[in-house]
Amino acid sequence: MNTNTLSRNTILLIEDEENIRSFISTTLKNQGYKIITAATGTEGLHLSASLCPDVILLDLGLPDMDGMDIIRQLRTWTSVPVIVISARSNEHEKAKALDCGADDYITKPFSTVELLARIRTSLRHSSQMSDQPAMHQKPYHHKALTINYSDHVVTLEGNIIHLTQIEYKLLTLLARNSGKVLTYTFIMEKIWGPYVDNNNQILRVNMANIRRKIEKNPAAPEYVFTEIGIGYRMAESD
Repeated sequence: MNTNTLSRNTILLIEDEENIRSFISTTLKNQGYKIITAATGTEGLHLSASLCPDVILLDLGLPDMDGMDIIRQLRTWTSVPVIVISARSNEHEKAKALDCGADDYITKPFSTVELLARIRTSLRHSSQMSDQPAMHQKPYHHKALTINYSDHVVTLEGNIIHLTQIEYKLLTLLARNSGKVLTYTFIMEKIWGPYVDNNNQILRVNMANIRRKIEKNPAAPEYVFTEIGIGYRMAESD
């Protein structure tokens, strides 16, 4: 592993439990990341503004303020990737954090492998979004599926897949955010506008149609995965 490359990335960990803070810090330092820690939300907000980290790992249950409020405040001035690390495992809490502006959500307890993978995904996605205008974005490619944004062409095993306008918008929204969970609310507002009905049946119908067209077995998808009760996540682009 090239730790010289990773060492450019600074991660801010906002976590009040000392044992978890120490474990994560040691793990990330061993992987070559620069790690900064905060035990309160107030300190975390101050450090995020003064040090401009590349990724923020955020516990929701902090002693001085709720993590949801921290996410909302961060999103008023920065798009830095925020990965929530929390013991709150119910679907409503996950969806709420993602809708507030978090990029990902990991439930405690979690594996080191999972944490590192989520960090890599967030860094890669952040880099792609900042380095490339959308119109020049690198095509999405995973296994046999390719999406060429500039040509508006979707191919599977070299064959063009014919999608409706809504289906194409949905698939490319997921692909541009590959590796991230997008909530039902976020997707529907992006595709149908802010005044869309809360009933997500129209979204489910369109996603079912997309799966029939791109998945060998829609019941065991390779490209678009359902995060039950929360939204959808598309397999990360190669």
